[in-house]
Amino acid sequence: MTDDHQPSDEPADSGSWWSRPCGGRYVLAIAMPLVISTASWTVMNFIDRMFLLWHDKNEMAAALPAGMLLFALICFPLGVASYVNTFVAQYVGAGRPKQVGRAVWQAVFIGLVSVPLLIALAPLAEWFFFFARHDPAVAVHEVAYLQVLTFGAGAMVISAAMSSFFTGRGKTRTVMIVDSTAALLNIVLDYLWIFGNAGCPELGIAGAAWATVVSQWFKVAWYWWLMMRPEHREAYGMLSGRRIDWPLMGRLLRYGGPNGLQLVIDVAAFTVFILLIGQLGPDAMLATTLAFNVNSVAFVPMFGVGIAVSTIVGQQLGRNRPDLAARATWTAFTLAATYTGIMALLYITIPDVFLFGHAAGIDAAQFAPLRDTVVVLLRFVAVYCVFDAMNIIFVSAIKGAGDTRFILLTAIITSPLPVIVGYLGVWFFAQELLWCWVVLTGWIVSLGLIYFARFRQGRWRTMRVIDPELVDVASTETVATEKTEDHEPVATETAVACERHGASRR
Repeated sequence: MTDDHQPSDEPADSGSWWSRPCGGRYVLAIAMPLVISTASWTVMNFIDRMFLLWHDKNEMAAALPAGMLLFALICFPLGVASYVNTFVAQYVGAGRPKQVGRAVWQAVFIGLVSVPLLIALAPLAEWFFFFARHDPAVAVHEVAYLQVLTFGAGAMVISAAMSSFFTGRGKTRTVMIVDSTAALLNIVLDYLWIFGNAGCPELGIAGAAWATVVSQWFKVAWYWWLMMRPEHREAYGMLSGRRIDWPLMGRLLRYGGPNGLQLVIDVAAFTVFILLIGQLGPDAMLATTLAFNVNSVAFVPMFGVGIAVSTIVGQQLGRNRPDLAARATWTAFTLAATYTGIMALLYITIPDVFLFGHAAGIDAAQFAPLRDTVVVLLRFVAVYCVFDAMNIIFVSAIKGAGDTRFILLTAIITSPLPVIVGYLGVWFFAQELLWCWVVLTGWIVSLGLIYFARFRQGRWRTMRVIDPELVDVASTETVATEKTEDHEPVATETAVACERHGASRR
């Protein structure tokens, strides 16, 4: 993204929907690299589970619950560390780039502490799935998958913190390159280690897990090298800020802590919900895993748009332009709703296109009943996927402002309800898979509406996570343009406004 795409002090209604400040062109310039980045991991997960289905259908059934359980375990440190993106965005918006390094390092330290703690959870994997009461043929693979994944869990936290150094500044192409390359590496290692190709041992689902571990640490190494390049050391305080700053760490925990706890509650509830489906039998779990795998084509890229929204909202609030922050959010939602609406239509009309790859590696007679169930589940996905986009976009906007306590309160109130209703239906009213998906759909629709209402209420417009005095200074002080790793200028509000004024006179 170059400086001529930066929004300035122009009226928020100037220009077309595409060219106006925080309009379609600007949002896409930030979001598209992140969409490609998250899409690359969607493709990686899609192929990973497709390979597992080809190797052993019980391994594919095991991948979703084990992966969700791991994600539930890392949610708190991941939520805190990744929230530094908002700090970076608001510091950049306020014209204080040298504060960026200090903030990023606090998040990296959280990731480093999490590494040994998460590895220590590996021996507990058998205990987790013993109480889940899953089919033994699936549980043995769940245990193996989770135990290996713990060795890369800390790397996920660290890389999330490091990537925020780039996303928070709007340098999303860097993240796209790193993440896409790591995803490609994961796919190659999947092919080698799941099936035992090219002389490698045949490891099955353990091979898929080791491929994920290696790719995650690969990302950490690459981000470290990029962050420590000479042009970043002074401009962003990457050397001077490499220490624990307790006041800043406290502020990161104050705002990032509720973000992490919200993730813990939501993902834990979803994980318990998935474990409930696992109790319905391997076929129900396999169909659900496959439906979610297809759903990821629509769902996961929205995370990239969500990160872009948090970044833009943070930067514009740092510049004291909540009007442009709101404009960017509505623009992003228009784009996201259009994309997910199209995907919903495709899920209903041509579901077999999304199932073709999975069907290619398994006996047709075995796949036919699975296909019929998944086609029904994809109709539920079609109903809720636009609301899922609504959830991601509007919760990202209020996170970018610092409204994390409301998000935590929402999670505390809403997350237990679908779990309770789901279990009551299965245990006491003999409901089965479709009941679980009805409850899941209602849950996602409700969250989308709640966060939409909170955004419309507007309290986020007055919130900031950085030092209040820096926000005040940002509206009056001119800061020189800084050069970044790809030679794209990052300008503050005053510098960009002056440049645009000069251009209009010419």
